[in-house]
Amino acid sequence: MDHIASLAGKDSLSRRYFMEMSAKLSLGVGLTVPFLPRQIKAQEGAKAKNLIYIYLSGGMTHLDTFDPKRGDVMGNTETIDTVVDNMKMGQHLTGLAKQADKLAVINSMFSTNGAHEQGQYIMRTGYEKRATIVHPTIGPWAQRLLGKKNEVLPDSVLIGQSTSNAGFMDPSLSPLPIADPGGGVPNTELIVQGDRFSRRMEMAQKLGQQFTEKFKYSGPDSYVEYYKQANQLLNSDELKAFDISNEANAGDYGTGRLGQGCLLARKLVENGVRVVEVVSGGWDMHVDVEGSSATRIPELDKAVSTLMMDLESRGLLESTLIAIGTEFGRTPDINMNSGRDHYPAAYSCVLAGGGIKGGTVYGETDGQGKKVKSNPVTPEDFIATIGYGMGLNLDETIYSPSQRPFTFGDKGKPVTELFG
Repeated sequence: MDHIASLAGKDSLSRRYFMEMSAKLSLGVGLTVPFLPRQIKAQEGAKAKNLIYIYLSGGMTHLDTFDPKRGDVMGNTETIDTVVDNMKMGQHLTGLAKQADKLAVINSMFSTNGAHEQGQYIMRTGYEKRATIVHPTIGPWAQRLLGKKNEVLPDSVLIGQSTSNAGFMDPSLSPLPIADPGGGVPNTELIVQGDRFSRRMEMAQKLGQQFTEKFKYSGPDSYVEYYKQANQLLNSDELKAFDISNEANAGDYGTGRLGQGCLLARKLVENGVRVVEVVSGGWDMHVDVEGSSATRIPELDKAVSTLMMDLESRGLLESTLIAIGTEFGRTPDINMNSGRDHYPAAYSCVLAGGGIKGGTVYGETDGQGKKVKSNPVTPEDFIATIGYGMGLNLDETIYSPSQRPFTFGDKGKPVTELFG
């Protein structure tokens, strides 16, 4: 197999590298026996054809954002009014306060996972992290349940990380990872001349076919095929969907990676990518929560408020579900380092667009943001709610290679009241 790879290109930081790291992971092929994509319609009533999932890694402070309280628990953060009477926000969310009538804020999230890795895992997969299996994120699930949407572009993209996987599903379903939203798809420059590259591809394909016929093993076919699909993308005009350098409103999103990631997400959705995850770090505020909030929260506010306006102006907001998630909240008590620590007992998540009933505050915590008082929502419920909005069949069972049964969101209950 390594020999076949060498035939397709020998420069590790060139065209071959792109194909291995991008096509293999997300462009329609894999190293296991590929399944035949099915053309399945979304469940009746679903309005969201696309998803932009903004994940705030580290644990967003709910008290300083979407669940502000009165008194000393707030530190120096002030509470501001929004255009919705019963929805208040922290002082840095001025842009979203003006669009609160389009938001559904869940203030009753709770989890049993107080560590980053486990908390992030369940908030992105809907499953508890286990040593024996890796679960898919939303993008692979959506493609598996709905079928492949695009001929050339990947069905899902992960912005803000350099690697991805499809868990126990076929590697062909893995999101295409884009670490730097402003850098486009990496390593796409042609190093080997086109006709020479084509000859190498033909040779690799013949060798793979011979191996498959002799040993009755489909791995080489998949390996050669993902090079073929990657080459299709590289030689198409679809690469322009990843280029945000000429977007006229780029500055409106903010110059940071979160803002530029949201801009790229908008462009990808506009070009037909079904699921885009935008991962933003820097939310683990154990030290100086006031200073950290003054940087991170305005960046979030600018990025998401601009994304919503941009999608709406292009007629895409109603068909695009925007989700803001995080692994847990932050402690109501400010620690000795003027920060807030991990707090899974209560936190906030947000939904907008895609059929969401705006101006909604779902659930409630007590006066200090310590305990959920009403309508508790688990990570599994949150993921299931996203799936419900996208029209995924939450009851359909998918089996892992070891024949273990799984469903989207691990039998979580969708919060259907959030949809209009």
